[in-house]
Amino acid sequence: MRKANKRITDFSSIIDLLNRCPVGRLGTVSPEGWPVIKPLNFAWHEGRIYFHCALEGEKLDHIRHDDRVCFEADFPVAYVKGVADNPCRAEYLYRSVIIRGRARLIDNRAEKVLALDCLMRKYQPEGGYGSGYPEEKLAITGIVRIDVEEMVGKEELGKGELRERALALLQGGQALPAVLA
Repeated sequence: MRKANKRITDFSSIIDLLNRCPVGRLGTVSPEGWPVIKPLNFAWHEGRIYFHCALEGEKLDHIRHDDRVCFEADFPVAYVKGVADNPCRAEYLYRSVIIRGRARLIDNRAEKVLALDCLMRKYQPEGGYGSGYPEEKLAITGIVRIDVEEMVGKEELGKGELRERALALLQGGQALPAVLA
């Protein structure tokens, strides 16, 4: 990372980002050599990223061609408005993470259920989704696991009082991004 002062050094902040961020982006390389980015829902669990997909399609074709992937997630914190005499004061406050790893389709039923449970807890934390997955749905649902080899977090939260406000927003539980003047 070019600017070391933007690196997130607190691992728990990176995990919080992964647990809160609703959409991540998977980067793969096609058999023709083209980079491809796909947005998707995901869950973090014990050093791995999980997502679900169809058993056939572009994502799996690319992973079968080359299992090296890149995964990105970013969490917008606030937009800081510019002012009439200084529009360059405008800035965007965020946290992000970039992961490099290897992806593979999971065949093991227990791990598929674990991944689906992680996804359900993330996207429906209030529960109410039952206690099991129908076998016919498990049979047609692909689960991909990314084994993380490298993970780097980056943030821009401003300086001084602005940083304090950004940190309070992250801890406050309100909808983000906020707009700050």
